[in-house]
Parts: sequence; structure tokens; C-alpha cells
Amino acid sequence: MTAAMPPLVAVIGPVEPALLAAFTVHYQRLGVTTFHLAFHFPEHVPQPVKTPLLAAAAALDGPPPILSEGPWHEHLHARLRDQLRTAAGPGWHLIADSDEFHAYPAPIPDMIAAAQDAGSLTIGGVLLDRVTANGSLAAWDPTVGLDATFPLGGFLTGLLLGGDPRKIVLADSRVGLALGSHRSPGRRPANTPPVPVHHFKWRRGIEQDLQRRITQHTAGTWHEISPAIRTEAARLLEHLAAHGERIHTAGPVAFRPVDLASTPPWWPNACADLLDRWRPPGSGPC
Repeated sequence: MTAAMPPLVAVIGPVEPALLAAFTVHYQRLGVTTFHLAFHFPEHVPQPVKTPLLAAAAALDGPPPILSEGPWHEHLHARLRDQLRTAAGPGWHLIADSDEFHAYPAPIPDMIAAAQDAGSLTIGGVLLDRVTANGSLAAWDPTVGLDATFPLGGFLTGLLLGGDPRKIVLADSRVGLALGSHRSPGRRPANTPPVPVHHFKWRRGIEQDLQRRITQHTAGTWHEISPAIRTEAARLLEHLAAHGERIHTAGPVAFRPVDLASTPPWWPNACADLLDRWRPPGSGPC
């Protein structure tokens, strides 16, 4: 039996309105009809940034968005996400941040049905970090689009930053999710290969955001659970400083042309190799 289309659950920061628009259109095209959104605005975000985002969210099908303001503590994302999942009710949920665009190889209800047949309550993905052709941290024009502005994809998060490249993209309401929705403790997704999660994080302004994270978490103004958030941010800033404020697209990350409409033929083997080698810092097999 074909499963129903799940609602989307997303915690959103102070992104540009064009990104939120592209995000919602992307998932509407995949069949999503209901959006459960929460917005968190740290203390430095001015009202002119908040107003258009909240107005765009109000126009979507779904309950009114949750609004959170103040320090961007590390635990806060998970708390808001779980609050949204509770509101979304029983059944499967699609989990995505506003810079994460899933590229499913089959209709979402069919993938959920296959997971259920396999006895799995999660469907997993892997972050495919998207960058510009020359590695610059560029702004993007909605008339040009994300695909054209960031035509290359690679495993920047997993290979360069040492961050967790795994993402849970779909989860049954009965299962819990770890921080960042990187995994569901005690469970492994059954789907192979993982779903490509096109990650449009590396845009203009990200360097200031990363420096702010380091400053606020180091000072204790923003609470952290582990130093990983600062470590990963510092690695990216060090990389930019070493490469003329650009991401080195010809380096070991091996960025290649990709797009949202198709899964590259190298994806299954590249993901298997990444997940076989990647381990959380200081841990054994995961």
C-alpha cells in the first residue's frame, strides 16, 4: 500500500526570503502540502529580516509558525524540531533545514512504503555540499537559481570539516532524532544508497555566521553540548583563509557537477566510501 505524503518539519534561522521561497517550492513540487515551521532569530537579527520570513511562512498551508528569539543555544534546534514533530502528529515526518533540498530517487510515499516493508522507521540521506564553480561564497539571484549559482557538489561537511554527513530525511513519529537530525539513536536507515541532501549552506555571509558561532559559544553566551560546532566552524574559516577566501574546489573533497534533477552515477559508491570511513571524532565504529 502506498503511504501518505508526510508533513514537512523545519527549523529555520534568519535566511534570505528567496531561500525560504525556493525551499518551499522545491518541497511542494515533491508533493508536500503541509508545512510545520519554527523560526529562531538570535539577538543580533533586526526586525526587517524577520518580517518577510514570517509573512512568507504565514502564506503556507500548515499551522502558524513557532517563533523563538534569543541566544542560539545548541540544544534549541532539537527542542523546536521535536515540538514541531509533536504538533505534526502520528505518522511519518519529512525533516529538513531551510538550506537542505532532498533529491529523492522515487516518490516519497513509495519510499516510505518500502521502508515500512523492510521494517525500518527511518530513511537516511547524506549531505551533498553545493558550492560555486570557483568556490567563492556568493550571493545568488532567484532568477538564476540555486542549481546554476552552486553547480558543484561534494562532501565538504564529512571530508573537510569532520562533521557528521548523515541526515535522517524521513522518520516515523515513534522514533527519536539526535541533534541536527543526523541519526536516530539505535537505528539504521534501510535505504541504499542514501538520499542526496543538497546542502546550500556555503553562501555569502556564512563566514560571519561561523565567526559569530565561535565567539558566542566560546564566551558561553550560546550554550553548547560539545565543542564540535566551534571546531567545524574554525576548520572552514581556516580553509577559507588558506585559499583566498574561497573553498578549494580542486582539493580532496573532489567537487563535481551536480543538479537537483538527477542523481549522479558516482553517488552510490561515493556515499558507501564516505560512510565506511567517517567516524565521529574520538569514537569507534558508529
